[in-house]
Amino acid sequence: MHKIRPISFTFLLSLFYLTTFAQQLATIKGTITTSNGKPAAYISVGLKGNGNGTTTDDNGKFTIHRVKPGTYTIKASAVGINASEKSVTILAGENKTVDFVLSENDQALEEVTVAGRNNRYKISLPSASLRLNEPLLEAPQNIQTVSDQVIKDQQIISMSDGLIRNVSGAVRVEHWGDMYTNITMRGSQIQAMRNGFNVVSSFWGPLTEDMSFVDHIEFVKGPAGFMLGNGDPSGLYNVVTKKPTGFNRGEVSFTLGSYDLYRTTVDFDHKLTSDGKLLFRLNGAVQNKGSFRPYEQNDRYSIAPVLSYQITDKTKITAEYTFQNAKMTEVGSYYIFSPNGYATYPRELTMTQPGLPATRINDQSLFLNLQHNFDDNWKLTAQAAYFNYQQVGMSSWPSAVNTNGIVIRNVGIWDAASSMKLAQLFINGQVKTGGINHRILAGFDGGNKNYMADWGQSHNLDLPTSPFDLNNPNYGFPSNGYPNFDRITSLEQRAINAGGLMDSKYLSAYAQDELGFFNNKVRLTLAGRYTYVSQSAFGAAADKAKKVTPRIGLSVSIDKNTAVYAVHDEAFTPQSGLVRDGGKVEPITGTNNEIGIKKDWFDGKWNTTLSAYRILKQNELTADPTNTPGQNFSVVLGEKRSQGIEFDLRGKITDGLTLIANYAYTDSKVTEVTPGVSGINVGDVIPGFAKHVSNAWLTYTLQEGMLKGSGISAGFTYLADRATDTWSVGLQKLPNYFKLDGGLFYERSKFRITGNAFNILDKYLFSGSYYQWLNAYYYQAEAPRNYRVSIAYKF
Repeated sequence: MHKIRPISFTFLLSLFYLTTFAQQLATIKGTITTSNGKPAAYISVGLKGNGNGTTTDDNGKFTIHRVKPGTYTIKASAVGINASEKSVTILAGENKTVDFVLSENDQALEEVTVAGRNNRYKISLPSASLRLNEPLLEAPQNIQTVSDQVIKDQQIISMSDGLIRNVSGAVRVEHWGDMYTNITMRGSQIQAMRNGFNVVSSFWGPLTEDMSFVDHIEFVKGPAGFMLGNGDPSGLYNVVTKKPTGFNRGEVSFTLGSYDLYRTTVDFDHKLTSDGKLLFRLNGAVQNKGSFRPYEQNDRYSIAPVLSYQITDKTKITAEYTFQNAKMTEVGSYYIFSPNGYATYPRELTMTQPGLPATRINDQSLFLNLQHNFDDNWKLTAQAAYFNYQQVGMSSWPSAVNTNGIVIRNVGIWDAASSMKLAQLFINGQVKTGGINHRILAGFDGGNKNYMADWGQSHNLDLPTSPFDLNNPNYGFPSNGYPNFDRITSLEQRAINAGGLMDSKYLSAYAQDELGFFNNKVRLTLAGRYTYVSQSAFGAAADKAKKVTPRIGLSVSIDKNTAVYAVHDEAFTPQSGLVRDGGKVEPITGTNNEIGIKKDWFDGKWNTTLSAYRILKQNELTADPTNTPGQNFSVVLGEKRSQGIEFDLRGKITDGLTLIANYAYTDSKVTEVTPGVSGINVGDVIPGFAKHVSNAWLTYTLQEGMLKGSGISAGFTYLADRATDTWSVGLQKLPNYFKLDGGLFYERSKFRITGNAFNILDKYLFSGSYYQWLNAYYYQAEAPRNYRVSIAYKF
């Protein structure tokens, strides 16, 4: 005890020193206008020789934070205009205002505005929630970002709405419609994150996010567990939500689409105080959405207010609340079961029953984030989150499928509740020792997750004497009537009876030092993480595990635009499940190795990343191939290996021409089988991925003439050698997949019209697998050719 006191005292003295003696930083704000008084948007503003800069918004406003006292030359510039410079002296703690008037008028700058928007496909810096204090080019990790402009151009309205086409190797084989996202990459399902928190509380993932409150999404590929705590070594995606920007602006948009899609979104961003210390942002959406299948609905609304307060020049607090409400057709209604193979019935066929109550979901989250800058080099971040999920609904799955297409439809109750309490504390710092630069990251993660579900009640809609005929469907009153499930008994008791309880408690501590040599051209990352987790699922006893795992990475800048990297870490992912013999479930272990090269082209206008990886995982749980309906047993897979190559390109190729293109080759197989496991053999393909995945999205914007600001977009997705989503491969493989989309748009300073056509070739697209217990194939068809038109107005 006495040994701890001197250490604590020294730490407090150090903290006091950093807080007291760090220089008081200043802020430079201003507005850039044209010669005729119009705001100049997307103008680069920076301090010459300093590297600190930003870009003006649509109102021509800019803010440069954390400026040391001194005399600087501020430069405003953009491609195709004459740069303007001013000299300014900054005092400690000062809020300086510097305005520019450019000699060009607003017509001459319109090309700059359009080009600025088009180049927003490429993002060069990670979000603060990834904890990386460096450009993406320098990080020893493959990280791909889907920007807000991509989301708007492709008219993406949720996480499961075509977003993964923008990232190499990402697929959704079995996806429960628009309820859960469930993305597979590098041979495994990747973890879902939001603002740096792992938001998975069950095997089905969180409710898919509505894009109205999403700013951008970061896909961290490969060994990502160290970066954000517990997660699969194949990677993660991190949803970054919209925050106040300090500018008074807003946008409202309206979308109409095929199959009764009606959608309205509002984005309101405003300063609540004249000094800009108290900021507010509100995003909301209302959506009615039908389907090409009858009796289906996906109606939603969401609201996401955010408050941000600059307590001092160095300390900022942000509070964020998000509420999503979904009213959907029961889970599983999207699937067709066929005894004769895939796609044997019309796309419009449905096995749901009109009159069944909709599944209703309320999903809420609260974030609190506190950031304190000790000085230019050290920053402390503390954040906490609370998630609450409530579901009242059902799932549908047949209880019998006969060879003549006669089925007995069944619906089961699926009421669920989830709560998560999460906290993080970490510090980013930068120091120099001799000629070595150190980028320091250290912190703690902790969380408590609970999930309960009642799936223990079911009801056959059809009688054996009056079944449902897939060849001649009848949607009248079901022969066995509608279900009357027990919802009087508490959900907790029903979940206990059904074995539907899951919980997870975890605590981790980590430290990382990135050592920069030769003026930071060579960067060596050394890191370690301690993890403790206690998890249980399906009524099994809690499985506890703890371990220290190392991580090493190397990144070398060949020149200012090119870097090569290599990374190695050890997998340690605690897991929970129920095995038939009641044995103990061990954590996932293994190794992760990756090499790659990143390059910015033509002054950073576009970027490419090429990577190769090999992941070995031992002890991973997978669904028992011999399960019958209602059973949740798992088997322990001996070892699996995932390896492959990935290529990503994104950015502005030339003025007005932007491109996102990617390709991935994935090979994921079983290399060892645990003795006693049946139905799985060495060499078997791991379910849930495609060996070849290729995507592209090309946009061209006219740069001059009467139609300046209008343009055309087109893109495709191609999947080859697709694996099914279960170990029961049946008699047929999934066919190759090709989808072509495209559209037109017109944009001026205040409004934008976007129209897209999806599945232009009107192909019968689907995913699915073989269900051995029913001796039938099941598949989920995608929509035929369909359309969306959006009108957005900025104010």
